[in-house]
Amino acid sequence: MAVARVHRRARTEAVTDGDDVSASRFAALATIQKRGPITLGELAAEEQVQPPSMTRIVARLEGQGLVERAVDPDDRRVARVEITPAGAELLAITRTRRNAFLAQRIERFTDDERVALAAALPLLERILEDD
Repeated sequence: MAVARVHRRARTEAVTDGDDVSASRFAALATIQKRGPITLGELAAEEQVQPPSMTRIVARLEGQGLVERAVDPDDRRVARVEITPAGAELLAITRTRRNAFLAQRIERFTDDERVALAAALPLLERILEDD
């Protein structure tokens, strides 16, 4: 699908070698930021990966200081993951890079192409709506 390909390319352009964060870790980090403190099971379901895989992803993010785990105050058997200021800063930087990449590409479009893209945006938004 073209939308997925554009997303992958923009994400690739936004990440530098110095970031040392894989695509799956970036996706998990973005979900953690969006959903707030979240359990590993909820995060695995959201990212559509097996819980052991998510445990490894979160361990790496935690080791990099991008997330931290905290015991759930209502159930001490449950750990919740939340983003750290360093994780939020990394996401902000990569989003800025991604937006710059997309803006640069859109500048190449003709006026008619920009109009067509603007007309298609509501349809693209509907694709991304939660059910």
